[in-house]
Amino acid sequence: MMRRWMLFVPLAIFALIGGVAVYQLTTPRDDTVKSAMIGQPVPAIELPAALGDGPPLSDAALRNGKAKLLNVWASWCLPCIAEAPQLETLKDEGVDIVGVAIGDEAEAIRRFLGEHGNPYRAIYADDYSKLQLAVGSSGIPETFVLDGNGVITYQHIGDIRERDLPKLREELAKASR
Repeated sequence: MMRRWMLFVPLAIFALIGGVAVYQLTTPRDDTVKSAMIGQPVPAIELPAALGDGPPLSDAALRNGKAKLLNVWASWCLPCIAEAPQLETLKDEGVDIVGVAIGDEAEAIRRFLGEHGNPYRAIYADDYSKLQLAVGSSGIPETFVLDGNGVITYQHIGDIRERDLPKLREELAKASR
């Protein structure tokens, strides 16, 4: 009698493994990396102006009472080219966009802006990814919605597509309240 029961053990183990596999294959995964900084103020940081003009970026400058986008990008980033028209659209709608160029050179930034437009109120240089790491950015391009107090309220990972504009507008409206 004990032997008969042992014949079903491999079948039960196989059924368990198969059930777990089916569950994993049929359950949608959220494999995006979310910033732990959502709901937190932008950390204290200072970055120089990328094109040598204007004051440096500080966390205090991001607390100017107006909701804004903080766009982390680079001139050498192909998805950044794809999102350029959407950023221009947002700029034309009056959205305040602050750019942070990662590991870039002023001449490359100028060339990028000349070819793809300049949606930014100001662009700052983050040569050592200080701000990128401080806000929990997982790569470029990446965009954060900040409320008027400099609190990160939303994170958009990857390039902004036209289909993403309604969500960004919604998050900006929430951040403006």
